[in-house]
Amino acid sequence: MAAATEGSIDVRDHGMSLDKKKGRVQCNYCGKVVSGFFRLKCHLGGIRGDVIPCENAPQKVREQFRDSLLERKTEGFCKEVGEPYHLNLPQKRHCCPNLNSVEHNKHEIAQNGSTYFAMHVDIDSSTEDTLMDTAPCPNGSIGSQAAINCESRKYSSSSEAQKCIARFFYETGVDLSAANSPSFKRMINATLGHGQTEYNIPSCQELKGWMLNDEIKEMQRYVKNIRHSWASTGCSVLLDGWIDEKGRHLVNFLVDCPQGAVYLRSSDVTSFISDVDILQSLLDGIIEEIGVDNVVQVVACSTKGWVGDVGKQFVDRCKRVVWTVSASHCIELMLEKIGMIESIKRILNEAKTIIKFIYGHETVLSLLKKHTLGCDLIKPSTRLAMPFMTLENIVSEKQHLKDMFASSEWKTSFWASRIEGKRVADLVGDQSFWNGIGNALKATTPLVRVLFLIKQADKPQVGYIYETMDQVKETIKEEFKKKKPHYMPFWQVIDEIWDTHLHSPIHAAGYYLNPSLFYSSDFFGDAEVAFGLLSSIVRLVQDQRSQDMISRQLEEYRHARGSFEEGSALDQRTNMPPV
Repeated sequence: MAAATEGSIDVRDHGMSLDKKKGRVQCNYCGKVVSGFFRLKCHLGGIRGDVIPCENAPQKVREQFRDSLLERKTEGFCKEVGEPYHLNLPQKRHCCPNLNSVEHNKHEIAQNGSTYFAMHVDIDSSTEDTLMDTAPCPNGSIGSQAAINCESRKYSSSSEAQKCIARFFYETGVDLSAANSPSFKRMINATLGHGQTEYNIPSCQELKGWMLNDEIKEMQRYVKNIRHSWASTGCSVLLDGWIDEKGRHLVNFLVDCPQGAVYLRSSDVTSFISDVDILQSLLDGIIEEIGVDNVVQVVACSTKGWVGDVGKQFVDRCKRVVWTVSASHCIELMLEKIGMIESIKRILNEAKTIIKFIYGHETVLSLLKKHTLGCDLIKPSTRLAMPFMTLENIVSEKQHLKDMFASSEWKTSFWASRIEGKRVADLVGDQSFWNGIGNALKATTPLVRVLFLIKQADKPQVGYIYETMDQVKETIKEEFKKKKPHYMPFWQVIDEIWDTHLHSPIHAAGYYLNPSLFYSSDFFGDAEVAFGLLSSIVRLVQDQRSQDMISRQLEEYRHARGSFEEGSALDQRTNMPPV
């Protein structure tokens, strides 16, 4: 690429606009395409985060843009906290300040009402002593104010520490009496360090009393603010059902929205588990409590049992609220069905034979740990993902397993001569077994990765489900070298679950209204996406005038016109949360 003018700080001299509508810009030095000129600045300045730093840009250019971006951040920070007033403090310890300057600045602070100095300037002990000794202030102005604010800062810090300790007890359910134990106090003191006497460790009585009341009030304010947001942003009702150790059928009702999720209530549905009408009435009551106009979708935890029965009736009865099944559950269903394919089932059974043998005999397990340096073949995971995670672990320890069964310790062991031991040793030495594991992982690893991403995600996934599942299928296709007979059985399983349970108009709308995807070159808006968007609008917005306004806004969005083509909008396309 042609080099730009190195001395120029105008970012447009260092990049070329490829698509004004979509805001795509190409770097003049390395040819990378980014979304907008602000991202190009970050790219050139080496500011990591959303873009990769340019390795070909001249050092002078990198420094210019880096300094410019950092200066912009500093200016923004100063606007937030205000300009500080700096007193004429000595630059060295034990030096006396200019008393006239102190009096002048003190007068300035009094006029402006600023206490920034007292709150934000740290004075070491000797300098503070010098100020107090050599420049006493009448009426306890500067010096005493600093001392007062220092105490205030200590109190604030101690209060925050107490709050953190209290929340630890409340969130973990640890017995509150543990706060009175000497070992707990020693642990806190050791963590804070010696001499931190300003921190007051809360007692059991405080944790049960005023601290708990304060925490309840704060949580009530938090929930109240979230509830107030439902009318403007909409929300989702989450159904989380399970069977406890007593055999009771229980369900949690939670409400999720962009402001956060809140727990609503739990119900024991054991006595009417087979009566779909009563279960439907229970759910209707929850929706009415939240507000029918506020609920966008109900997200179910399962497709089976009473939840599945309620879902079928809900779809027929309720036309304004969408019924969906959680993405993580649908992916688990895909893994379960893939595990039933004959070739995959055989590999899973053979891997299970190896695991059962090794972990069922202490001497064999000790030998494994010796060769794998303590690594396990089994690691905690969700029930349906665990078999495939175990396959990954077996592959990662392939050479160690082969070395173990080829070692003299194994050959001279009791189990080496037993039928069970010979069977496992033969499996580990069989190349067809390893080929089978490889094929199984080609089909399932993309799904397992997505499952963990969904479970760990801290942002709504509705705007990414479409794109994510397409990427999963394409990855599987690439893994099998685009050989249709090899990847199609797995595609068929994914499509079946997608069409039956996972896909909904909401996901299509989320895909279309996700700016990071819509304005990318990979966006594919077919008839299914268009229908899903239209269906969502008609279902969720009853007023014709509102529908017309949305249509006009969508036209601007589609062509990146109006507010959608402004600089700030271009920069936010990949940062804004979708829908």
